[in-house]
Amino acid sequence: MRQLVYVVFTAMLLSVAAGCGTDRSTPDKVNAVNAAGLSGKLTVTGSSTIAPLAMELAKRFEQLHPGVRIDVQSGGSGKGISDARSGIADIGMASRALKDGESDLTAHQIAADGVCLIVHKSNPVIQLSDKQVIAIYTDQLNNWIDAGGTDLPIAVVHKAEGRATLEVFLSYLELENPAVKADVIVGDNQHGVKTVAGAEGAIGYVSIGTAEADALAGEPIKLLPVGGVAATTANVASGEFPMSRPLNFVTGRSPGALATAFIDFCQSEEVHDLIVSQYFVPVQR
Repeated sequence: MRQLVYVVFTAMLLSVAAGCGTDRSTPDKVNAVNAAGLSGKLTVTGSSTIAPLAMELAKRFEQLHPGVRIDVQSGGSGKGISDARSGIADIGMASRALKDGESDLTAHQIAADGVCLIVHKSNPVIQLSDKQVIAIYTDQLNNWIDAGGTDLPIAVVHKAEGRATLEVFLSYLELENPAVKADVIVGDNQHGVKTVAGAEGAIGYVSIGTAEADALAGEPIKLLPVGGVAATTANVASGEFPMSRPLNFVTGRSPGALATAFIDFCQSEEVHDLIVSQYFVPVQR
């Protein structure tokens, strides 16, 4: 079933990407990289959202350049930023935009993603206002009956510190993390999906691509619209979905030649199939 979902999902996203236009300079850039005879080692650390994609990108790049080895380690966007800044990593991974205090770094966007609210599939609630979401996450609204649902306590699922999904969620709702009253703290997106799928009264937030694919594959979750916009990868690609984010590689101002070559490769059309396979949205150059 998951394979069928992937085929359908891939066709949808590649169709969206194709409609965005084509950068004719990209193939020349990739061909130049392939002919460069590169060698050496790169360390890439950071966002657990990006890490699985980065691993697939690294495998393909290593196949093109047998003399290159790329070590990908997860640990959160905060770690990626810190490691790129300190030089521990050649490339950091951050599933958010850089902040004002991070102007010493450069972001290289490789894909786009959205963050959506999810509830159990059995929950009759089909939408929540931003005000209701804030009330739920600050324990001012704690039973679904007060949000148009059934008489069932709300279990608030929240992300751990350092997770970019948390930062996107808080930023969109203009919430401070200490104000959130969580019942469960989770780490990555799959942990969030499994937690909500296992509790009828739960609400959480995860990557749209992950949630969309898992729902199609049979996980008992439901994606809620945000700001009146349906939570779909197509709406992320169009820029219409409000709670969205860039997926970035992060470097210092002057990355090395090998890091630059790898980043250029990851921004090329040659890897759009890998981006779609991880349920993210390719960006056009």
